[in-house]
Amino acid sequence: MKKVKEYAFSTVLDTSYEDAISRVTGALKEEGFGVLTEIDVKATLKKKLDKDFRKYAILGACNPPYALRSLEADLDVGLLLPCNVIVYETDDKKSYVSAVNPVSALGIIQSEKLRKIAEEVSVKLQKVVEKIAKGEY
Repeated sequence: MKKVKEYAFSTVLDTSYEDAISRVTGALKEEGFGVLTEIDVKATLKKKLDKDFRKYAILGACNPPYALRSLEADLDVGLLLPCNVIVYETDDKKSYVSAVNPVSALGIIQSEKLRKIAEEVSVKLQKVVEKIAKGEY
């Protein structure tokens, strides 16, 4: 796993895009997340703009107990939910996977309570990326 950006945990997998989506979804589930939304960016750009684009998905991952705790702390935090995970096909037909770092995302809200929740969720999302990077899922 590489942390190339403060706001994300990322890795490149030597696997197909489709396999990466499956692995990410399974690893998220193992850490208590469900995928609420899946945006097929390639299909959307083709349909809306008639533009071709690489295989690219934005997965909206939610861990209900953490989402509830966050919303109880600040109702407006819903603006920053769910936690996004992206998967896209690289130029050399590998798969890039990146999950948002909730500590960075929620850093704009000055709340100690939310920061602690974000730290817990961050650990879980980092585990997801580490598991798939190591081939554990």
